[in-house]
Amino acid sequence: MARTDYYDDPDAPHPNSMLVAASTVVTDANERILLLRRSDSGNWALPGGTMELGESLPDCAIREVLEETGLKIEITGLVGTYTDPRHVIAYSDGEVRQQFNICFTARIVGGLLTESEESTALRFVAPDELGDLPIHPTQQLRLDHYLTRGGEPYFG
Repeated sequence: MARTDYYDDPDAPHPNSMLVAASTVVTDANERILLLRRSDSGNWALPGGTMELGESLPDCAIREVLEETGLKIEITGLVGTYTDPRHVIAYSDGEVRQQFNICFTARIVGGLLTESEESTALRFVAPDELGDLPIHPTQQLRLDHYLTRGGEPYFG
């Protein structure tokens, strides 16, 4: 299903749904950040997705990282909450979602780095290389908060 992200765009469609989602900053031993190239937009992003009924939000983050990257993780902290109504996501089936995302930090505890159908590439990126990649502004905001807030969560 095709997806278009809008941020602070007066021409964006009006949302008709809101779902809770998790994203995760996963780092390796060299403090590089795991990113995936989304198959639907070509942008680089943190692993993440929508919470399912019957699971907690941390469990959602753990499941999504495993599904999208093949890595098993342990949640270590919170980057922040991201509920800005200026960020909407339009899907080809007519759903237009206002984002509600909680972004965690995590460390790798197992697994094997493996692409999924949601990505065309996976890679660990050094913080000084992030500017070289196409990253949606809302993903960049999470990365900036991770890198600059010293573990103090962002609430927005």
